[in-house]
Amino acid sequence: MGMARRIVGVIGAGECDETVSVMAEEVGRRLAEHHYVVLTGGRTGVMEAASRGAKQAGGLTVGILPGNDPQDANPHVDIPIATGLQDARNAIVARASEILIAIAGEYGTLSEIALALKMGRRVIGLGTWHIAKAVQVVETPQQAVADVIRYFETH
Repeated sequence: MGMARRIVGVIGAGECDETVSVMAEEVGRRLAEHHYVVLTGGRTGVMEAASRGAKQAGGLTVGILPGNDPQDANPHVDIPIATGLQDARNAIVARASEILIAIAGEYGTLSEIALALKMGRRVIGLGTWHIAKAVQVVETPQQAVADVIRYFETH
């Protein structure tokens, strides 16, 4: 058996502008280039852009879906997991990720950040909610992925 692949959650809103989409796609691509599994909520917006970027780099993508139908996943998700849990699926996204990158986002993203922090996960923020010193703020996709790499070198 080979070494287990590291899982990085990429979280953000289901609707986003082009600037945020480009950032999320670059994050997904850079993560895949380092052979990390990209885990998202599996739907549209930031989730789809990160998955698309990962697939362009030959990466593996997982989508933790809110509904019951795996077909609801965006076309860039390799492994759709239909939970039927709606927003409660955010807890699975937080738990299944070893580290998370939050990109922009709305209240759903905020709930994922809070759950991840409560579970002791590191959260890197790229243009997202600022929660005291709990979220490590970065300015670029490159910085976000560099921080993931540094994290895995020590954990």
